[in-house]
Amino acid sequence: MSEGHREYAYHRAGLGCSHDYLLPKVLQIIERLKPCRLFEVGCGNGSVADVLHREGIDVQGIDYSESGIRVARESYPHLKLAVGSAYDDLAGKYGKFPVVLSLEVIEHLFSPREFASRVYALLEDGGSAIISTPYHGYWKNLALALTGKMDAHFTALWDGGHIKFWSPDTITRLLCEAGFRDIEVHRVGRIPAFAKSMIVVARKPGVK
Repeated sequence: MSEGHREYAYHRAGLGCSHDYLLPKVLQIIERLKPCRLFEVGCGNGSVADVLHREGIDVQGIDYSESGIRVARESYPHLKLAVGSAYDDLAGKYGKFPVVLSLEVIEHLFSPREFASRVYALLEDGGSAIISTPYHGYWKNLALALTGKMDAHFTALWDGGHIKFWSPDTITRLLCEAGFRDIEVHRVGRIPAFAKSMIVVARKPGVK
């Protein structure tokens, strides 16, 4: 997570509660893609990068949060993680990768089209992006309204919190605009209509 108007703060290492439902599907997708290298945009405190490192993947990553990178370097000194922005010329600095991962980041960004462009540029031809974000759809939003939980869910009082709210349609349109193809949307956490998040896999055209 990173990069709204102010830094998203990290105080400790370790996985968060959202990883309980995100990581099983992410690892399943990565097993299918079989990358030897991966770049993580929004690596936070480094906990996911460490899981992938232990799976034998060479991981590099950036996060806008200085506290996140500080915790990551203290807890996982073997990882190659640095302070950086999703809007930076990441491909120019780090090269290209077969897979780019970005979990629960895009909902914090003011300029998602620029983010999508940077992720696209980071990928090798035929490479895949794996992007997750909280799921929003008609039935889930209706349930939030009927149960009086809209304010808690769309809270404006969370510093560094969510500023964009994505549905499968809007995130698919964004990625298609950026040039991605073969887009898959997987809903995770709860039953699909009330999913907590969605994980999107999108391919950059080129040699498979």
